[in-house]
Amino acid sequence: MGEFHRKPNVYVGEVNIKVKNLENSVAFYQTIIGLKVLETAEGRVVLTADGSKPLVTLEQPEDVISKADRTTGLYHFAILLPTRADLSVFLRHLLEAGYPLGAADHYVSEALYLNDPDGNGIEVYRDRPADEWTWKNGMVDMATEQLDAQGILTESDAQWKGLPAETLMGHIHLHVADLQKTEEFYTKGLGFERVATYPQAVFLSTGNYHHHIAINTWQGVGAPTPPRNSVGLNWYTLVFPEASVRETAVKQLQQIGAPVKKEQDYYLTNDPAGNQIRLLV
Repeated sequence: MGEFHRKPNVYVGEVNIKVKNLENSVAFYQTIIGLKVLETAEGRVVLTADGSKPLVTLEQPEDVISKADRTTGLYHFAILLPTRADLSVFLRHLLEAGYPLGAADHYVSEALYLNDPDGNGIEVYRDRPADEWTWKNGMVDMATEQLDAQGILTESDAQWKGLPAETLMGHIHLHVADLQKTEEFYTKGLGFERVATYPQAVFLSTGNYHHHIAINTWQGVGAPTPPRNSVGLNWYTLVFPEASVRETAVKQLQQIGAPVKKEQDYYLTNDPAGNQIRLLV
């Protein structure tokens, strides 16, 4: 657990989401997802699994509007649990809560899907051991098959107490407008590698993970960027192993004409679909 979410890999660290009602959303992320409040500020709440590291931040813009249809932005962010037993406990919790969910077996992982009160997509999953993944010509075998929910439920009868401290942000999946241009941004700019494809979708990673980032055009080729104040993705972070690796990525982004701006302790960029990214070390 976590070998693909530490040095020398580049991986997603935190996701910042815009919501319409901060109080309602915090209640959902605590009682249904199982995150804890790390810090609060005016119009913003930072949530954590381990009590120290931000995982999801919720913001309520003053002029917030409902989630825009047929735009680029968040498809889902994916919370990675340490073990199948943890997924068992979480699944039973959702069933007991009566919260609507979807599910899939992706060969490399077993996943549950749900939406927050604003329609922001969330995946909660566990990885199968990497030595059980199938690779061919640099591409990992993934699919969408029926989940063995009963098998998962038999893994544990432990009481649900929220997310385990070892929980990570496993990956992020984004709606984009142009698959080729966006793939070039992530590969030629940020140094990710293509590891799988699906109809109108590409999966990207570092260090031979099944994917840290996925992009798709399922909202339509040429889909517009959502309004600034729309519910949805505000920004997400990519964590680099060291400053020199980040500097290389910044130069590569500049070479392909991508926007890069230096902030206090991070660089700010956005992909061609307008998804905003903070580059951290």
